[in-house]
Amino acid sequence: MADVITTLLAKMTLDEKIGQLNLVIAGDAVTGATVSEGVEQKIASGAVGGMFGVYGATPVRALQNVALEKTRLKIPLIFGLDVIHGHRTIFPIPLGLSCSWDMAMIENIARLSGDEAAAEGLHWVFSPMVDITRDPRWGRCAEAAGEDAYLGSRISAAMVRGYQQNGENSVLACVKHFALYGAAEAGRDYHTADMSRLAMFEQYFPPYKAAVDAGVASVMTSFNDVEGIPATGNKWLLDDVLRKQWGFKGFTVSDYTSVNEMIDHGMGDLQTVSALALKAGLDMDMVGEGFLTTLKKSLDEGKVSENDITTACGRILRAKQQLGLFDNPFKNLRDESPAEIILSPKHRATARDAAARSCVLLKNDGDILPLRRDAKIALIGPLADDKRNMQGTWSIAGNWEECVSILQGMKNAAPAAEITTALGANVTDDPLIAAKVNIFGEKVILDPRTPDELIAEAVSTAELAEVIVAVVGEAQEMSGEAASRADIGLPGNQSALIAALAATGKPLVMVFLSGRPLVIVNESKQAGAILAMWFGGTEAGNGVADVLFGDYNPAGKLSMSFPYAVGQIPVYYNHKKTGRPYAGEFPGVVDVPSKFRSRYLDIPNEPLYPFGFGLSYTKFEYSDVTLSETAARGNASITAAVTVMNTGNYDGEETVQLYITDPVASISRPVRELKDFQKIALKRGESQTVTFTITTDHLKFYNNDLHHDWEAGTFIIQIGPHSAQLRSASITWEK
Repeated sequence: MADVITTLLAKMTLDEKIGQLNLVIAGDAVTGATVSEGVEQKIASGAVGGMFGVYGATPVRALQNVALEKTRLKIPLIFGLDVIHGHRTIFPIPLGLSCSWDMAMIENIARLSGDEAAAEGLHWVFSPMVDITRDPRWGRCAEAAGEDAYLGSRISAAMVRGYQQNGENSVLACVKHFALYGAAEAGRDYHTADMSRLAMFEQYFPPYKAAVDAGVASVMTSFNDVEGIPATGNKWLLDDVLRKQWGFKGFTVSDYTSVNEMIDHGMGDLQTVSALALKAGLDMDMVGEGFLTTLKKSLDEGKVSENDITTACGRILRAKQQLGLFDNPFKNLRDESPAEIILSPKHRATARDAAARSCVLLKNDGDILPLRRDAKIALIGPLADDKRNMQGTWSIAGNWEECVSILQGMKNAAPAAEITTALGANVTDDPLIAAKVNIFGEKVILDPRTPDELIAEAVSTAELAEVIVAVVGEAQEMSGEAASRADIGLPGNQSALIAALAATGKPLVMVFLSGRPLVIVNESKQAGAILAMWFGGTEAGNGVADVLFGDYNPAGKLSMSFPYAVGQIPVYYNHKKTGRPYAGEFPGVVDVPSKFRSRYLDIPNEPLYPFGFGLSYTKFEYSDVTLSETAARGNASITAAVTVMNTGNYDGEETVQLYITDPVASISRPVRELKDFQKIALKRGESQTVTFTITTDHLKFYNNDLHHDWEAGTFIIQIGPHSAQLRSASITWEK
């Protein structure tokens, strides 16, 4: 007996099938130059399969009713939106969330975001974004989980589960951007990405595959080319890898007009690139309408087959069936956004906790932090009393007026503190940059005073205080899509502000907002304490205040390395070995001048702050690594253990990280690779033995034939608090 979708496909005309492949936009969620026109008429004619940029009871109900009342077969629309890190309640940006290394929290945030989205009529979220990012010039690293394939894969799977395994409130996830988008050359958005297949499978593909393995319902293609063919029309990528190798069963969708943009890639006219994309395995065309306007002609000319169109249509219809839209096209839609869901106390409390857990303490000399609750504090900086920039990029449905500023958060946390404020600097003093940043609403307001006047006021304010908290960084739209930066230092005159505040001799805490690692070498010397808060979302101010005053002991660990200089990019922990390694300039090591080594003359090879790094108000001591066996054979499993003790004065959390080095193999291997981690909580004086089970799966890699297997030999098992501070033990593992 034929199933419902097969029966429906048999009833559909060619035009109706093509219409299901068309995704159009209405509203303000524009990420390109093209906006859909005549949307309602197209829906009525059966020429639309899905909508995005529309949410809320009134518009969703109105457009869904057009599809149900005016089309012949009454096929419901699917409604999607970029719900990247929250819908109405905005959580920290994904880069910030990844620094929590807290999979349960991240999965829960995806679940709560899906709850809010579903309540406003959305069925489909364009998330998670899982592109590996090793170039902080690229603005979209704000949306990603950093530089590491293993951590990124864990987060990818957690988010898919959170969105899609949520009972009646489940929404379809859409993993993006397939593939390699985070490797854009020069860190310039939409630019080409070029790498070996070995690098693809070993370093860049795993988070996409993790989403597929977790059952992700849809995959979005990327703007860049892969081996000379744009991803949107790349059959090897969309068919050979995604479907045949990985077994993906869902549907694929282009990014915003990426079908049309293949014309500028040099792949042909709109008819040619649309046929190329369909034949490659693309199912849905976002906004560009190339499928809608050219596929019938291509069919007549034999460039595509009706089976190609039917197959793509069937995948989209099955996604609608999976959602239950044929049974209830208005599933979960509430006539009024319910207070128990949208921006509810529960959601805001989770956002506050997430904002605190995403913070990374990079420096705390002299234990400046936590602050006393009765201290005289000079709160200075362009982002200190700011709500407009707390949410960060991709907060489409969020309302900045609902956000908590740092000033308000500190007042809430410490009403007895004497807090005085000064602007100190504009985020930028360049009106052209301000205009670019303000394209979707005013995020940067330029104070007309000169930089010198602003700094003078800040210094005067600081001199009357016991401690200075400087809140600096990027504006919200300085990172994200189409927000690449060649100079990733503190923008504008903010570096001069930090220098002037440091010169007062007062204890200086630098808190910075950003959507990327910044070059802050000078500031790292000048400030006594440094806290990376990224963009913390709706509850940013309260969450950061919880950290500053010690209500939460920071436990964040970097998911992306901080470079010394732009010229060091890309800098990442799991780089390949070189035949002329340089030992580095470490304390206790004599730097013997050597010309012919892999090194810089002017800066260290290592990052300023490495992957996995993050301090706490307490201190953790690690024992030596002990292995259950020092020799193993075949499919055995061994355990590696360390004892971690909290030797400081605060209760705290620590992320214990396991890395493995493969010193000798058939191909050159990375210096080390993250293979597992555990986040533990220890009261002061408490210790815990942390045990990892290691199997041959942890030893596998892709060889030059792209075969995924392990090779016999000696392996170095390393455990520690971050990628540059590890204790190790060796094991010999035979086949």
